Amino acid sequence: MSMLQVRCKNNGITKSFPEGSSLVEVYQAYAGELNMPYPVVSAKVNNVSQGLKYRLYHNRDVEFLDASDGSGRRVYVRSLCFVLYKTVRDTFPNCKLYIEHPLSRGYYCNFKKRSGEPLVDADVKLICNRMQEIIDADMPFRRTESTTEEAIRVFRERGFSDKVKLLETSGQAYTDYYTLGDTVDYYYGPLVPSAGYLKVWGLERYQEGFLLRVPDKHNPLVLAEKVNQPRTFEVFAEKVHWDVIMRLSNAGDVNKAILRGYASELIQVSEALQEKKIVKIAEEIDARFHKGVKLVLITGPSSSGKSTFCKRLSIQLLACGLRPYSFSTDDYFVNRVDTPKLPNGQYDFDNIETVDYKLLGDHLARLMNGEMVEVPEYNFVTGKREYNGKRLQLKNDSVLIIEGIHALNPLLTAGVDDALKYKIYISALTSISLDEHNWIPTQDNRLLRRIIRDYNKGAFSARETISQWKSVCEAEEQWIFPFQESADVMFNSALNIEFAVLRTHAELILSSVPKNCSEYAEAHRLLKFIHYFIPISDKEIPPTSIMREFVGGSSFKY
Repeated sequence: MSMLQVRCKNNGITKSFPEGSSLVEVYQAYAGELNMPYPVVSAKVNNVSQGLKYRLYHNRDVEFLDASDGSGRRVYVRSLCFVLYKTVRDTFPNCKLYIEHPLSRGYYCNFKKRSGEPLVDADVKLICNRMQEIIDADMPFRRTESTTEEAIRVFRERGFSDKVKLLETSGQAYTDYYTLGDTVDYYYGPLVPSAGYLKVWGLERYQEGFLLRVPDKHNPLVLAEKVNQPRTFEVFAEKVHWDVIMRLSNAGDVNKAILRGYASELIQVSEALQEKKIVKIAEEIDARFHKGVKLVLITGPSSSGKSTFCKRLSIQLLACGLRPYSFSTDDYFVNRVDTPKLPNGQYDFDNIETVDYKLLGDHLARLMNGEMVEVPEYNFVTGKREYNGKRLQLKNDSVLIIEGIHALNPLLTAGVDDALKYKIYISALTSISLDEHNWIPTQDNRLLRRIIRDYNKGAFSARETISQWKSVCEAEEQWIFPFQESADVMFNSALNIEFAVLRTHAELILSSVPKNCSEYAEAHRLLKFIHYFIPISDKEIPPTSIMREFVGGSSFKY
């Protein structure tokens, strides 16, 4: 029997295994030496995510993952979704389950009974009991690799038009699909070997459907603590409403529309819907201006399109007869020597203490009172705040706009009465799903935008942007997300046609990431899912579009 060499990246030890050994068998040989804090759910093989049933036929590097790792967490949640789907099929035949979007540190699932009756607590209890039966029985997930034509036939026979459209337009010669008992489904990434791996989960009624609760990303032995997000739910509901208007529910719908020659129309309608929302926000600010509002605060995570949104909002405020002034919090940075540091010794520029918020608050309060204020200017070369005679005073028709990661943090504007503020939260809350059970994480939307923008500006390579992304997301969790529900309005900056446009730019950039680095795993995953979308040119994207902030060609000066 031929032997192969496997190097375990978790401990750097190389061992010999028979050709065809599964990752489960490899893990069992290493398990006593790894001392991993949480149960292993998947692995990376030569920096590509794989399920534990994956078999090795050549020498490989293997890194075992638990659900605290982003890749392992996706495998866990994906598998849990399949158990939920099978359960719904078992307990409520012919009913529809839509796994729609992340919410409250879980996933919101829309559930439609055939009878049209509303979901009740007894229904959820029935589903929970059946899910637990499947998990207790340790029912195996089985992967089948077939021609795409055969997979299409399998799903067409079962009435899965969403998956049929996705696969018909994917351009793939072969396709993997999964079976759990007698239930078939499609997922664009690996699953755990069997349902018994899924020890931590919860399900509870929420709105018209239910909330699937998942393990905490920092400690997957416990459920993630639920947070109430009514405004976030509203903006996702608005997104679903827009999907209905455009008759686009999934990637297959987008691809079919492109193939029928409707790409230009999709772009125009998507842009019009966003502009309609911006106009509505501007008109609401105008109405509140006459009741005292003078300060507009705008925040959102990285690559949300905040800069372009501010420009477009300012134009609409001018159209309302108001005069907006942009105000930079960067000029209120503390001197660099006073900037807080991370544990690794690097400057923590995302920390609220990076901003002299007490001085900023005092200046804002005085500006709201109509006073003239000498505002500082930050010298990024010397790392010091300077006063160069720059003065600001608001006129009777003026509105002050502050955009930044801390804009909704109460510390930043503590000296200003809440009645004078209008707060906006913006993010790319992904506007399309692959199919009824495969959503696209909102972070992936923003990461693709950032990779393209960084590359086009010559700031960072794709590898560098991916390597920084984890720390970016950690900062967002600490400094941005806790305040998003305090916003007066949320704005979804994603476009239904977006991934078709991003693919045109992202493919070459992502392909440049070397296969022998850890960032390749993320580049490979992003390439895999973006290939589900038929690429289109960005030539018809208007110069004022939020998309232009990332792909280039904007008419705005940033």
